[in-house]
Amino acid sequence: MSETMSVQWFPGHMAKTRRIMASNLKLVDIVVELCDARIPQSSRNPEIDKIVGKKPRLMLLNKADCADAAATEQWLTYYRKKGIPAMACDCRSGRGVKNLLPAVREVLAEKIAAWNEKGMVGRPIRMMIVGIPNVGKSSLINRLSGTRSAKVEGRPGVTRGKQWVSLEDGVELLDMPGVLWPKFEDKVAGERLAFIGSVKDQILDIEYLAMRLLDTLRPTYTAALAERYKLDAEAIAEMESYELLERIARKRGMLISGGEANTERAAIMLLDEFRSGAMGRITLERIPQ
Repeated sequence: MSETMSVQWFPGHMAKTRRIMASNLKLVDIVVELCDARIPQSSRNPEIDKIVGKKPRLMLLNKADCADAAATEQWLTYYRKKGIPAMACDCRSGRGVKNLLPAVREVLAEKIAAWNEKGMVGRPIRMMIVGIPNVGKSSLINRLSGTRSAKVEGRPGVTRGKQWVSLEDGVELLDMPGVLWPKFEDKVAGERLAFIGSVKDQILDIEYLAMRLLDTLRPTYTAALAERYKLDAEAIAEMESYELLERIARKRGMLISGGEANTERAAIMLLDEFRSGAMGRITLERIPQ
């Protein structure tokens, strides 16, 4: 088994974003924290709790269509028990997105009642959407606003500056750029973020990352790998990770001159298929015991 990768990545604009987020908190009524349902814990910025403090919050587990449905339900229960309202959605298909604004109003019910008593009926609800790169913030905003107001790309670090977006029903949304943290204290968390594409592939050894993904998937998702890549489940369990990557390359006809397996091309394909959900519904993190 290959060793866990050490991932460190902290562009300067992310330190600035953290300061902007803290200073703009007073402008909003609620913070919507967007995470990836496949890695609900690793895709949370550990500084968010400290920055947000007592501000009302709603957690959104995105890309739920790519995650194990039973595991997602367990995670939602876990966060709700911690006092954080939580719901699942999939911004690409739009599934569950229509439930967000009603959920925001439910979290802010007491605040809205207080505004109404003061004669501030119809006062806009202002919310901030935060999350690490590549968890789907731009897709969510475009779903909510019905426009291409936010730039959507399948790579981290596209949204650079803060922007206000007006939604229906008197809701105003403050979009914040993605924020990663300076150093991944937990190597496993850093690696999982690399799997989902929150860390730029260009700074990583892509073949090694693919091998680590295979190591991570094998204990729980051998059947999914066997079905997707037309391999024998027992052989998958016994092979070294590089040998397995080679076998997948050959199964997909990815060869270079001399009939050698093109493992780099296979690695890119493997990560793409995991990220897109083509391998099936996979969750890499379970509830802490």
